[in-house]
Amino acid sequence: MRITQESAGAAGNGGEVAAGERVAADHLEIEGGERLAGEITVSGAKNAALPILCASLLTAEPLVLGNVPDLHDVRTMLTLLARMGVKVERHGESVTLDASQIAEPAAPYELVKTMRASILVLGPLLARCGEARVSLPGGCAIGARPVDQHIKGLQKMGAEITLTHGDIVAHASRLRGETLVTDMITVTGTENLLMAATLADGVTVLANAAREPEVTDLANLLVKMGAKIDGIGTDRLVVTGVARLHGATHDVVPDRIEAGTFLCAAVATRGDITLRRVVPGTLDAVIEKLRETGAKVTGGADWLRVQMDRRAQAVSFRTSEYPAFPTDMQAQFMALNCIAEGASQVVETIFENRFMHVQELVRLGANIGIEGNTARISGVDRLSGAHVMATDLRASASLIVAGLTAEGRTLVDRIHHLDRGYHRIEAKLCAVGARIRRVQARQGEIA
Repeated sequence: MRITQESAGAAGNGGEVAAGERVAADHLEIEGGERLAGEITVSGAKNAALPILCASLLTAEPLVLGNVPDLHDVRTMLTLLARMGVKVERHGESVTLDASQIAEPAAPYELVKTMRASILVLGPLLARCGEARVSLPGGCAIGARPVDQHIKGLQKMGAEITLTHGDIVAHASRLRGETLVTDMITVTGTENLLMAATLADGVTVLANAAREPEVTDLANLLVKMGAKIDGIGTDRLVVTGVARLHGATHDVVPDRIEAGTFLCAAVATRGDITLRRVVPGTLDAVIEKLRETGAKVTGGADWLRVQMDRRAQAVSFRTSEYPAFPTDMQAQFMALNCIAEGASQVVETIFENRFMHVQELVRLGANIGIEGNTARISGVDRLSGAHVMATDLRASASLIVAGLTAEGRTLVDRIHHLDRGYHRIEAKLCAVGARIRRVQARQGEIA
């Protein structure tokens, strides 16, 4: 089973660079071999923030959001909303959105091409304005993520949708409640249809709904705005439409993938890290696998501590939809397996092209073989620093985890991918003992 068009991951990791697009060639330099120890505060989740920002389109009253991460994709979404007429005010992690006047219910290609999550404006615009024009997202380096389930669901709810010149053009006087069963689990499909259903006439049932914490966070916000939703956190959401939604105040859930990345880095370097502002329950599958490596993991309501004093044991796993092991942690955990004791097997069931980081890990000295959607890793005693290139968001993170353990210097190129999902990751790692620094691109230099 494959998750389609996940929220700029479950993320997702769309937003690949379009052909011919110029990208600043910043890179990271890592001097490996340092043990990580200390505390890190985890940022808000990008995959929750993006749909939540789009939810502002559902009401004429202000939406006040906290714990909003300062990431490239978030800035792009705010630019898109502002272009539609939404008043945007940002102060640090706080964002206030006022969509009382929507001047242009459209998402043009120049913004959609850089961030696939732009499709999330389709449902709210159609529900609130009765019309929407959204450019079709382009391809993605880690696999196809079609939006047909979004379109089919909205059509069943009464929308008239045509595809014209690469745009989704949708109209509906008012959407009606229906029972919707998607062909596969789709994170952003669930989010789009959920937002549309809040203002529909009657009851909408979303069967086979995605259960990711980011979907739950969106649903909790919508309830604060006056939506009537039953079954939150399950694969069956029942939404009774209301005439209007009102403003609300809400904090974005902490980023479980950022947290998981730091946990992997700590285990790989035999470190001792405490994470603050986390929701441990959203990381159960990752924590279980980390404990299998030999790490000690403890925690409380909003913190986690991982301690490792020996070489990790290799651990096999299979990615799947939440609450199983997340595809967005596959690359980082594979990096850990590369220097673990023993052999492991990783099966990727979500994306067909999500092993592109393997060839870069091999450049660092990893022993990995691929057969179809299965990677087989034989742990090596040590990796050696090399010049590598990031191919997508989570691949970037895996190269950092590997570089932290490697002998010598590792240079990671194309880190614009990294900036889509991690806020100042190099600063957070430096604070716990890593020797890592960002090297700014020279003027005119591109990746």
